[in-house]
Amino acid sequence: MKNIAIFASGSGTNAQNLIEYFSNEKGKKVTLILSNRSDAYVLERAAKLSVPSEIFDRNDFYITGRVLELLENSVIDFIVLAGFLWLVPSDIIERYRGRIVNIHPALLPSYGGKGMYGSRVHEAVIANGESESGITIHFVNEVYDAGDIIFQAKCKIEPGDNPETLAEKIHELEQEHFPKVVKEVLASLH
Repeated sequence: MKNIAIFASGSGTNAQNLIEYFSNEKGKKVTLILSNRSDAYVLERAAKLSVPSEIFDRNDFYITGRVLELLENSVIDFIVLAGFLWLVPSDIIERYRGRIVNIHPALLPSYGGKGMYGSRVHEAVIANGESESGITIHFVNEVYDAGDIIFQAKCKIEPGDNPETLAEKIHELEQEHFPKVVKEVLASLH
């Protein structure tokens, strides 16, 4: 059994999609949701889907090692960042190197890095007059959005698109591709 932990800070639509997808996959299951926000709706989604969750703060993540301890005690094999904005500390990256993936709402390396998340990304893409955008699923390393790219999917930006309509297109790509790509990465692990 491959146990998956998801880190999320917000609504949790990608987390829910992953939980539901892997509930039908033999030998792979989302067994833990971790959030740095006690008001994140992802916690309600996890509860409704009977997935245990934990809330942590900066001290737990960067100083005390409590988050790494939670991962190890939960026998986590693989980590997915789904709308999680903090830089993962080196102790977790070292323990799970090559087994942490993130989804980013743009075509990296463009529109990535610290502060580039959510609507900020879509606003920048539209403001720069880009003709396309998309999603990037990548491995996580010590630098924001700089890990090796695993997969990208693109969408056209039409005249009249705005950050909200672009966000809808990106969300559709996330929902379609994220679970399948995570499954492929899991299958490649020994």
